[in-house]
Amino acid sequence: MNNKQTTVSEEHLLYFQQLLGNRVHTGEAVTAHYASDHTEDFVFYPAVVVKPESTEEVSAILRYCYEHDLIVTPSGARTGLSGGALANHGGVLLSLERMNRILEIDEHNHQVTTEPGVITEVLQQAVREKGLFYPPDPASKGSCFIGGNIAENSGGPKAVKYGVTKDWVLNLEIVLPTGEIMWTGANVIKNATGYNLTQLVIGSEGTLAVVTKIVLRLIPHPTQTLLMLVPFRQGTQACEAVSKIFMAGIIPSGLEYMDRDAILYTIPHVDDAPDILKDDHDAHLLIELDGFNLDVMMLDCEKIMELMEQFDIDEILFAESEAQKESLWKLRRKVGEAVKSHSIYKEEDTVVPRFQLPQLLSAVKRIGKAYGFQAVCYGHAGDGNLHVNILKGTLSDEAWHNQLPKAIRELFTEVVKLGGTISGEHGIGLVQRPFMDIAFSDIQLDLMRSIKQVFDPKGLLNPGKIFPDKVI
Repeated sequence: MNNKQTTVSEEHLLYFQQLLGNRVHTGEAVTAHYASDHTEDFVFYPAVVVKPESTEEVSAILRYCYEHDLIVTPSGARTGLSGGALANHGGVLLSLERMNRILEIDEHNHQVTTEPGVITEVLQQAVREKGLFYPPDPASKGSCFIGGNIAENSGGPKAVKYGVTKDWVLNLEIVLPTGEIMWTGANVIKNATGYNLTQLVIGSEGTLAVVTKIVLRLIPHPTQTLLMLVPFRQGTQACEAVSKIFMAGIIPSGLEYMDRDAILYTIPHVDDAPDILKDDHDAHLLIELDGFNLDVMMLDCEKIMELMEQFDIDEILFAESEAQKESLWKLRRKVGEAVKSHSIYKEEDTVVPRFQLPQLLSAVKRIGKAYGFQAVCYGHAGDGNLHVNILKGTLSDEAWHNQLPKAIRELFTEVVKLGGTISGEHGIGLVQRPFMDIAFSDIQLDLMRSIKQVFDPKGLLNPGKIFPDKVI
């Protein structure tokens, strides 16, 4: 790794301790909590964990690490699913958990300025008290950090109507690997001034800079929601129904797909789970509408129910109370956690244009049958984002380690043929980097590597992520 340092000397530790006091952890104090995230069973221990509380401290840490060739991995809540915040080369883990203040809620301009360590749901609740709305809501919103959402360009169920994280970011304060502090843009809705550095940093998975402040735009919070659950006897028909809703001029605030196994595995993990699964149900669509005019929303609901009648469905469940809505959403949000507890698994974050969802689901089934694996499918059908959880189950270790990567490559190749790509919201990190050549040409990858080189000349910030090893 050239001159990059994966270990930390006593001299380095002394500097960090003088700067941060007891906010430096080494040895046994570096627990598994800092060595793993929610990605499969990966465990990588850093040499040291440092916890800054200000932009100035982040700057001092990065400047020192740059001068001494120390590898730095930015880290948030570690709820990621691609290994993007893991210290896979050891070195310094820069945990932003103590930078957890909401700095200002600007009601006049519908903006909020926050530090990266604020939990997403905490920020949503804070702005809601002012009647305002920050829509991006990843499944882990109760534990993930806003900074991590920026790093991965997170989405969630409401992306179908409101877009993903990048659509809500106005400006970022960042610290470059060399320690310089800068803002990437301006706190305005329109900005045609030079290259868009803000959007470049979003989704860069902590490989270009460390985000220390975030300015997000907000909108008035919808006052009404309606929710329905539609059971289908054929999963491909559930996928077909998705584009029909949009073709009818209706834009739901959530449109989620859950196959039979997803629900079956999740029900035991949800207290008072609704009794929704019958023997002939193959998949369900969870459809939410939000807005301010209940009468208009009810008309859209009626349209959706009429559209669903052309498919082989069972009785539609219409949530009649807030408690029932919460129960259904809890079931959907718990799927990933439930599947993970059921078996060793790999989660692929496929995304295609929504009209191609039936073909994607058929491809998953075909490839699963060919390679002998079980796939649990669920996700954000409204924006074509299907999470494919591949269970190890009874597969041999040889099949899991040697044959499954071939199956995943075949699946991703099909996804790209359908006009999609290999990650919709989980990022690339460690797990998807071997497959980047499917989505990008050598020229595209080299251009990205060149951008990384400009920001991080020594390659010290979160190395080994995103880019596949280059064959010389």
